[in-house]
Amino acid sequence: MLDVGQFAPDFTLTNQYGEEVQLSEHRGRPVVLVFYPFAFSSVCTGEMCSLQDMLEEVQEVDALLLAVSTDTFHVLKAFANQESLDFDLLSDFWPHGQVAESYGVLDPEKGVPSRTTFLIDADGLILDRFTSAEMGTPRDTEAYRRALAKLEGQPA
Repeated sequence: MLDVGQFAPDFTLTNQYGEEVQLSEHRGRPVVLVFYPFAFSSVCTGEMCSLQDMLEEVQEVDALLLAVSTDTFHVLKAFANQESLDFDLLSDFWPHGQVAESYGVLDPEKGVPSRTTFLIDADGLILDRFTSAEMGTPRDTEAYRRALAKLEGQPA
C-alpha cells in the first residue's frame, strides 16, 4: 500500500456520466481519493452519503473529492442518482481493479478495494492515508476532518 510522502500514481477512469477523469489534470489542487468496495451496499451507501454531507468542508479547502470502486459506470450512475451524490464516482471496472492495485488497496480474492482514503496534495504527493479496520466497518468522518486540516496553510 502506498504511504505518506509517496507520489500518487496517475490514472484515468470513467465517472458515473461516462466522462474520463484523469488525476494529473487536477494538479494544483488537493484531492481526496476514496476507495470503497461496493455501490449500493449499506456501509458504502452510508459512507458516500456522509461524504456528500461533508462536501462543503472538502470544497472549503479547495480539494476535489473522487470516489473509486470496481463497479461499472452504469451502476455508479444509478447509485449517484439514487443517493443524490454530487461528486465523481469513478469506475475501476476494467481492467478490473487496476487503479486500486496500483495504490495497493485491491483485495485480489474479493476483487474490490479496501476502504482506504488517500489525501493527495496539490503537487501529487500523498499527505495522509487511512483505512477502515475491517471491510464491514465505515471510516470515521473525523478522520476526514483531521486529514483536511493538514491542508490548512498549504500553498494552493
